[in-house]
Amino acid sequence: MTKINKDNNEWQKELNPEQYNVLRNEGTEAPFSNPLNNEHRTGKFVCAGCGLELFPSDFKYNSGTGWPSFYNVIPGNVETKKDTKLFSERTEYHCARCGGHQGHVFPDGPEPTGLRYCNNGVALKFIPDEL
Repeated sequence: MTKINKDNNEWQKELNPEQYNVLRNEGTEAPFSNPLNNEHRTGKFVCAGCGLELFPSDFKYNSGTGWPSFYNVIPGNVETKKDTKLFSERTEYHCARCGGHQGHVFPDGPEPTGLRYCNNGVALKFIPDEL
């Protein structure tokens, strides 16, 4: 996969302020604030920064947390790193192509993985399947 490397000025021109804060500054949107939390159509969820497919809709589930949540990810399309910003260790994940921050992964999700990829809705775009 070819990595996308842009400077901050380029990202600021392409993203709205909320997307820029989350994708480039590892911000977090307010829970229950994004319509993708309630998206139930079939399709795919892609990185809002570069369009890389991260999750098919059948990986999505209602975690009750207020953020779009998924129990798995497209293999190779996210990378992880340790995050200790909130005085505890969490696993942050980001788009493998553009490096855009997506959210955090937790070990409290449903089977078959037991994982919860808790994603910021503004970091995603939804592309519905063609009818």
